[in-house]
Amino acid sequence: MSLISKLTGAQAREVVRRLASKDGAMSEAVKTVAKEVLSAIDIEETADEVFYTLDDIDVHDCWDRAGRSYDGYTSSGEAAVELVEETLQEFYDQADRYHKLGMIMQEHLYCMGVVLGIYLYEYDSQSEFKDWCIDVPIECAGFLLETWRKRTTDTALLSAMDDFIRLRCPKWHKYLVKS
Repeated sequence: MSLISKLTGAQAREVVRRLASKDGAMSEAVKTVAKEVLSAIDIEETADEVFYTLDDIDVHDCWDRAGRSYDGYTSSGEAAVELVEETLQEFYDQADRYHKLGMIMQEHLYCMGVVLGIYLYEYDSQSEFKDWCIDVPIECAGFLLETWRKRTTDTALLSAMDDFIRLRCPKWHKYLVKS
């Protein structure tokens, strides 16, 4: 086993940070590889990651959050919304990072994958938790799309997103397609 494979995630990030901060070819190589990694968007892989992340939400976590607390009462439905939104936040944040990096095509493809993953969760998941979050998945997909549309000026990308939703998320197209 190599030394690199023994590093923790934090240690690996520190190695990359130090290499990137150096002048010259090493820094450029690190930046090039980072851009390659960020650019490699696979819609299906992203959708699978979103699906399985949502599918892993345990209904008991929802029940544990529900009920009386020091600041009021949380219904099971409210707890379910919170859990789904918290779970999807990492994906929203990644889309935002692509946007801030000016990686518009990657942001577009990534959002497609996230929406597809949410859609697949809505229709394919056998999770008991899913029964507690009726309508939450489409609302979350709509939130992501609305955020993306506000910052996307390329009409071809907007049209491609609508076409993608019609094709891959047919039960949602009348709610999510804008054109």
